[in-house]
Amino acid sequence: MSSLTHDIETGTGKYEQLLARCSKLDPIPTAVAHPCEETSLSGAVEAAREGLIVPILIGPRSKIESTADSAHIDLRDIEIVDAPHSHAAAAKAVELLREAKAELLMKGSLHTDELMAAVVSRDGGLRTGRRISHAFVMDVPTYHKVLIVTDGAINIAPTLEDKVDICQNAIDLAVSLGRKWPKVAILAAVETVTSKMPATIDAAALCKMAERGQIKGGLLEGPLAFDNAISSVAARTKGILSDVAGDPDILLAPDLEAGNILAKQLTFLANADSAGLVLGARVPIILTSRADSVRSRIASCAVAMMAAHARRKKS
Repeated sequence: MSSLTHDIETGTGKYEQLLARCSKLDPIPTAVAHPCEETSLSGAVEAAREGLIVPILIGPRSKIESTADSAHIDLRDIEIVDAPHSHAAAAKAVELLREAKAELLMKGSLHTDELMAAVVSRDGGLRTGRRISHAFVMDVPTYHKVLIVTDGAINIAPTLEDKVDICQNAIDLAVSLGRKWPKVAILAAVETVTSKMPATIDAAALCKMAERGQIKGGLLEGPLAFDNAISSVAARTKGILSDVAGDPDILLAPDLEAGNILAKQLTFLANADSAGLVLGARVPIILTSRADSVRSRIASCAVAMMAAHARRKKS
């Protein structure tokens, strides 16, 4: 996939393998909310060229077209739905999804709060019975497979009940990406359970809940300090015998700050590629930063596309 090979040298090609799998699937109709600057618009158009999505661009038509003209982006054969401003664009995008005219939602150049306000609205939003959460899907050069980090963007201080949904959302995503029984490392500062660190108690409770079937489809281990989660050697040194240690598919952070810092450390210190997805709503939501590269946006579309096809199979 040529559009992913001309960016800075990050990752290890795991995203290219993901795109190769996506080439066998039909593109997904996607409502793109307010793509009114070059990166967000080009990301949606490039994803369409890669056969990942069929974009429906929603926002001020004149602004979208002028952005395309100045960036030499070809909008022929791409539908534009006129909306006067970003708030209206977010609301219209959610409306199209509720009407089943699209199956994915993609953030453009509006603020995340604007988009999520329309998503979680009790009157016409995209809520389900599950807590909404965010997942970074990361290609880390020093790790042997794609790694999901959650939640680093939505839930600031999740309760135990919130973490159940955050964990289940991530497991379901990993399954849609081809992991049959994803391994979840529940992170804390230490690997022992202590009342002085509530995150360790949450981790132990989540593992017991998985044993009782309250969390399904994955293998949980925790609490684990980061070194024990990523390195089987470190785990053995501390006497931890675990099928998860050294081989997790998912890192479940204790809170948003830890998850956000971890994901950005991997991006900026380890040259990891990062895709972003919001889970737990009626549809997957492609939530990228305005500073994200086109490569990252395309990778996010690929992950969302696979999640959408998994949903089709379920229904």
